[in-house]
Amino acid sequence: MEILIKEAEILERVRELGRQIEADYQGKSLTIVAVLTGSLIFLSDLIRQIQLPLRVALLQASSYRGETTVAGTLTINESFLPEVAGRDVLLLDDILDTGHTLGTLMNWMSERGALSIKSAVLLRKIGRQEVHLEPDYCGFEIPDAFVVGYGLDYNDDYRHIPHIAVLPSSGPEAE
Repeated sequence: MEILIKEAEILERVRELGRQIEADYQGKSLTIVAVLTGSLIFLSDLIRQIQLPLRVALLQASSYRGETTVAGTLTINESFLPEVAGRDVLLLDDILDTGHTLGTLMNWMSERGALSIKSAVLLRKIGRQEVHLEPDYCGFEIPDAFVVGYGLDYNDDYRHIPHIAVLPSSGPEAE
Protein backbone atom coordinates (compact mmCIF):
# COMPACT_ATOMS: atom_id res chain seq x y z
CA MET A 1 0.00 0.00 0.00
CA GLU A 2 1.10 3.55 -0.66
CA ILE A 3 2.02 5.29 2.60
CA LEU A 4 0.31 8.66 2.71
CA ILE A 5 1.41 9.82 6.19
CA LYS A 6 4.36 8.26 8.01
CA GLU A 7 4.17 7.18 11.64
CA ALA A 8 6.68 9.83 12.79
CA GLU A 9 4.66 12.60 11.12
CA ILE A 10 1.48 11.41 12.84
CA LEU A 11 3.10 11.29 16.27
CA GLU A 12 4.61 14.77 15.90
CA ARG A 13 1.29 16.24 14.75
CA VAL A 14 -0.57 14.56 17.65
CA ARG A 15 1.95 16.12 20.06
CA GLU A 16 1.27 19.55 18.53
CA LEU A 17 -2.49 19.06 18.77
CA GLY A 18 -2.14 17.98 22.40
CA ARG A 19 -0.23 21.14 23.29
CA GLN A 20 -2.80 23.30 21.51
CA ILE A 21 -5.76 21.58 23.19
CA GLU A 22 -4.05 21.80 26.59
CA ALA A 23 -3.53 25.54 26.16
CA ASP A 24 -7.12 26.09 24.97
CA TYR A 25 -8.73 24.15 27.84
CA GLN A 26 -6.76 25.44 30.84
CA GLY A 27 -9.14 25.71 33.82
CA LYS A 28 -12.07 24.01 32.04
CA SER A 29 -13.93 20.78 32.69
CA LEU A 30 -12.87 18.89 29.57
CA THR A 31 -14.48 15.66 28.43
CA ILE A 32 -13.02 14.05 25.32
CA VAL A 33 -15.63 11.95 23.54
CA ALA A 34 -14.01 9.62 21.03
CA VAL A 35 -15.96 8.02 18.22
CA LEU A 36 -15.36 4.27 18.17
CA THR A 37 -13.57 2.43 16.75
CA GLY A 38 -11.41 4.34 14.32
CA SER A 39 -10.29 7.04 16.75
CA LEU A 40 -9.01 4.76 19.54
CA ILE A 41 -5.33 5.00 18.64
CA PHE A 42 -5.62 8.75 18.05
CA LEU A 43 -7.37 9.10 21.44
CA SER A 44 -4.73 7.05 23.23
CA ASP A 45 -1.82 9.03 21.82
CA LEU A 46 -3.55 12.40 22.19
CA ILE A 47 -4.60 12.17 25.85
CA ARG A 48 -1.02 11.36 26.85
CA GLN A 49 -0.05 14.76 25.41
CA ILE A 50 -2.64 16.74 27.39
CA GLN A 51 -1.53 17.48 30.94
CA LEU A 52 -4.94 18.49 32.31
CA PRO A 53 -7.56 16.70 34.37
CA LEU A 54 -9.99 15.32 31.82
CA ARG A 55 -12.64 12.70 31.34
CA VAL A 56 -12.59 10.25 28.47
CA ALA A 57 -15.79 8.90 26.98
CA LEU A 58 -16.58 6.65 24.08
CA LEU A 59 -19.39 6.82 21.57
CA GLN A 60 -20.05 4.28 18.87
CA ALA A 61 -21.18 5.81 15.61
CA SER A 62 -20.70 4.26 12.22
CA SER A 63 -21.86 4.68 8.69
CA TYR A 64 -19.59 1.99 7.18
CA ARG A 65 -20.37 -1.71 7.48
CA GLY A 66 -18.36 -4.73 6.40
CA GLU A 67 -16.54 -4.51 3.10
CA THR A 68 -18.04 -1.26 1.90
CA THR A 69 -16.04 1.90 1.21
CA VAL A 70 -19.22 3.96 0.73
CA ALA A 71 -20.99 5.53 3.73
CA GLY A 72 -24.47 4.33 4.63
CA THR A 73 -26.95 5.27 7.38
CA LEU A 74 -25.41 6.56 10.63
CA THR A 75 -26.05 4.41 13.68
CA ILE A 76 -25.25 5.70 17.19
CA ASN A 77 -24.72 3.64 20.33
CA GLU A 78 -24.45 5.81 23.44
CA SER A 79 -23.98 2.95 25.93
CA PHE A 80 -20.51 4.14 26.98
CA LEU A 81 -21.30 7.86 27.11
CA PRO A 82 -21.30 9.47 30.57
CA GLU A 83 -23.14 12.66 31.45
CA VAL A 84 -21.88 15.58 29.34
CA ALA A 85 -24.26 18.27 30.59
CA GLY A 86 -22.36 21.29 31.90
CA ARG A 87 -19.02 20.06 30.57
CA ASP A 88 -16.77 21.27 27.77
CA VAL A 89 -16.76 18.49 25.18
CA LEU A 90 -14.10 17.78 22.59
CA LEU A 91 -15.56 15.39 20.04
CA LEU A 92 -12.74 13.31 18.59
CA ASP A 93 -13.07 11.43 15.31
CA ASP A 94 -10.64 9.72 12.99
CA ILE A 95 -11.72 11.33 9.72
CA LEU A 96 -13.89 14.16 8.43
CA ASP A 97 -15.28 12.90 5.15
CA THR A 98 -18.75 14.18 4.20
CA GLY A 99 -19.27 15.80 7.61
CA HIS A 100 -22.57 14.05 8.26
CA THR A 101 -21.29 12.01 11.22
CA LEU A 102 -19.45 14.87 12.90
CA GLY A 103 -22.29 17.34 12.32
CA THR A 104 -24.90 14.94 13.67
CA LEU A 105 -22.81 14.10 16.74
CA MET A 106 -22.09 17.76 17.54
CA ASN A 107 -25.84 18.51 17.48
CA TRP A 108 -26.43 15.38 19.55
CA MET A 109 -23.96 16.56 22.23
CA SER A 110 -25.61 19.97 22.28
CA GLU A 111 -29.01 18.36 22.89
CA ARG A 112 -27.48 16.58 25.90
CA GLY A 113 -26.50 19.89 27.50
CA ALA A 114 -22.77 20.15 26.81
CA LEU A 115 -21.43 23.54 27.90
CA SER A 116 -19.34 23.82 24.75
CA ILE A 117 -18.52 21.49 21.88
CA LYS A 118 -15.42 21.51 19.74
CA SER A 119 -14.23 18.93 17.26
CA ALA A 120 -10.89 17.31 16.54
CA VAL A 121 -10.17 15.05 13.59
CA LEU A 122 -7.01 13.26 12.64
CA LEU A 123 -7.78 13.47 8.92
CA ARG A 124 -9.88 15.70 6.71
CA LYS A 125 -10.63 14.54 3.17
CA ILE A 126 -10.52 17.30 0.61
CA GLY A 127 -13.41 17.51 -1.83
CA ARG A 128 -15.85 15.21 -0.01
CA GLN A 129 -17.50 17.47 2.55
CA GLU A 130 -21.26 17.92 2.17
CA VAL A 131 -21.96 19.46 5.60
CA HIS A 132 -20.42 22.87 6.22
CA LEU A 133 -18.40 22.68 9.40
CA GLU A 134 -14.82 23.43 10.30
CA PRO A 135 -13.06 21.14 12.74
CA ASP A 136 -11.49 23.08 15.60
CA TYR A 137 -8.42 20.84 15.47
CA CYS A 138 -7.25 18.96 12.39
CA GLY A 139 -4.24 16.70 12.06
CA PHE A 140 -3.89 16.40 8.29
CA GLU A 141 -5.76 17.19 5.10
CA ILE A 142 -5.71 14.31 2.64
CA PRO A 143 -6.90 13.68 -0.92
CA ASP A 144 -10.14 11.85 -1.64
CA ALA A 145 -8.91 8.28 -1.22
CA PHE A 146 -9.99 5.42 1.02
CA VAL A 147 -7.32 5.25 3.73
CA VAL A 148 -6.46 2.73 6.42
CA GLY A 149 -4.08 2.49 9.36
CA TYR A 150 -3.61 4.23 12.71
CA GLY A 151 -7.06 3.01 13.73
CA LEU A 152 -8.84 3.36 10.39
CA ASP A 153 -10.01 0.13 8.83
CA TYR A 154 -11.37 -1.69 5.84
CA ASN A 155 -13.68 -4.52 6.96
CA ASP A 156 -12.08 -4.39 10.45
CA ASP A 157 -8.58 -4.93 9.09
CA TYR A 158 -5.53 -2.66 8.83
CA ARG A 159 -6.26 -0.71 12.07
CA HIS A 160 -2.95 -1.90 13.53
CA ILE A 161 -0.60 -0.42 10.95
CA PRO A 162 1.21 2.60 12.44
CA HIS A 163 0.90 4.90 9.42
CA ILE A 164 -1.88 6.10 7.11
CA ALA A 165 -1.97 4.28 3.78
CA VAL A 166 -4.18 4.35 0.71
CA LEU A 167 -6.18 1.18 0.21
CA PRO A 168 -5.17 -0.05 -3.24
CA SER A 169 -7.87 0.00 -5.88
CA SER A 170 -6.60 -3.35 -7.14
CA GLY A 171 -7.31 -4.81 -3.68
CA PRO A 172 -10.74 -5.45 -2.16
CA GLU A 173 -13.58 -4.19 -4.31
CA ALA A 174 -15.56 -1.15 -3.16
CA GLU A 175 -19.32 -1.56 -3.03
